[in-house]
Amino acid sequence: MERNKLSTLFSALLLGLSALGWQACSQGNSETSDLPYLGERQLVQREVDGQQVTDTAYHRIPDFAFINQDSQVVTSLTVQDKVYVTDFFFTTCPTICPKMKSQMLRIYEAFEDDPRVMLLSHTIDPKHDTVAVLRDYADRLQVNSDKWHFVTGEKDSIYSIALQYMVSAMEDEEEPGGFVHSGAFVLVDQNRHVRGIYDGTDPAQVDRLIRDIPALLPKKKKKKDADKN
Repeated sequence: MERNKLSTLFSALLLGLSALGWQACSQGNSETSDLPYLGERQLVQREVDGQQVTDTAYHRIPDFAFINQDSQVVTSLTVQDKVYVTDFFFTTCPTICPKMKSQMLRIYEAFEDDPRVMLLSHTIDPKHDTVAVLRDYADRLQVNSDKWHFVTGEKDSIYSIALQYMVSAMEDEEEPGGFVHSGAFVLVDQNRHVRGIYDGTDPAQVDRLIRDIPALLPKKKKKKDADKN
């Protein structure tokens, strides 16, 4: 069991570190350059006009289904065509979670009126963090559940999806609160591709995340162009 925990944690750390390394090398000035695609990628063959062409298939977050603080089902369809920021936490966390939530609240406030952006926070302690507990937690933050989903579900499903986001989340009796998890905020585009991983406890990293989000949003039409249409 201990070996499995270490293996899972190491895998998540390795994925996260490689993604961060790629991001650091690729990004440069995030305001003027495209954000990278993080995670494993594969070359795939497809036919175009009778010709075989090679495309790159980027890592994509698989379909998921969880329950949010309003007892509503949140699935991959909920975030369809949305840019979203996701993280993993638990409400009784005595260490980094309060810092993470204060920083996520900054993102919420920056994009509160933009329906193209959503936030998705997964509890890693579903036994304690029931829907009612998550509802109370969200109420204390005074956030809109249509914008910021706090979700729970089967423990294995939550821990498995964490690896897809290239972050760690697992039980560990030796850790404060009984769990170990990454403090990362993960930026995901409209096609469920991971485009950035940021330290959710570092205000400077969150500043950069807030600056990066608009790079993934479709450009709004100017009023004159809209009038022409």
